[in-house]
Amino acid sequence: MVKPVVVRNLHGQVVQELGRLIVGGEIAPGQNLPREELLAERMKVSRTALREAMKVLSAKGLIESRQKTGTRVRDTLHWNQLDADVLAWRCASMPTDDFVDKLVEMREIIEPAAAAAAARRRNPDQLDRIEAAYEAMAASNDREEWSVADLAFHEAVLHATHNELMISLFAVIETALGSYLALSALKASDFKYSLPHHKKVLDAVRRRQPEVAREAMQKMVADSRSNIRRHAKKA
Repeated sequence: MVKPVVVRNLHGQVVQELGRLIVGGEIAPGQNLPREELLAERMKVSRTALREAMKVLSAKGLIESRQKTGTRVRDTLHWNQLDADVLAWRCASMPTDDFVDKLVEMREIIEPAAAAAAARRRNPDQLDRIEAAYEAMAASNDREEWSVADLAFHEAVLHATHNELMISLFAVIETALGSYLALSALKASDFKYSLPHHKKVLDAVRRRQPEVAREAMQKMVADSRSNIRRHAKKA
């Protein structure tokens, strides 16, 4: 169940190893972890390092410890789903239809509003960042270059909102969004298929047309969802 860990930061690596196993479903909610001494032996770490890791996983809502029953995995309802590590572990086990649908729903709520706000509030430097990201997307030669530029485009739009809460939220969901955008490009026969949608968002932000920007972003997200679902049915 657990692979040995050989690293410099032992408790951090234990967190990563156990976190991936829990979020990936290999250790299911309600399942007890092995006793401390046995788990430490299996992972080739000290009990001190293991205890530190358990504190971190507990703070993320993944596990809970009780005196008589030991340490068990908590139900997913209690997980800190917006924790950067938890999101990364979820993404590592992607794609799952359920997780992709939830990411799309988050995008549908946040990104059209962000595009509208960016069209109202962007300054020249922020517009330059959006344009630069768009040009990088247009010039990309492979899916990896495209995905990096695509993420930069959405980040630049969010920064142009001048809303620090939106910007902070992007920092939290960046891993998940990056994985989603890469997945969308991977599923497409032409990974640049969404470039016209991005151009419409860029143009609306440049012209300070909030509702046009909102609608263009909504269509982009909807098209991305349809692309992933269409290819999932073919698989």
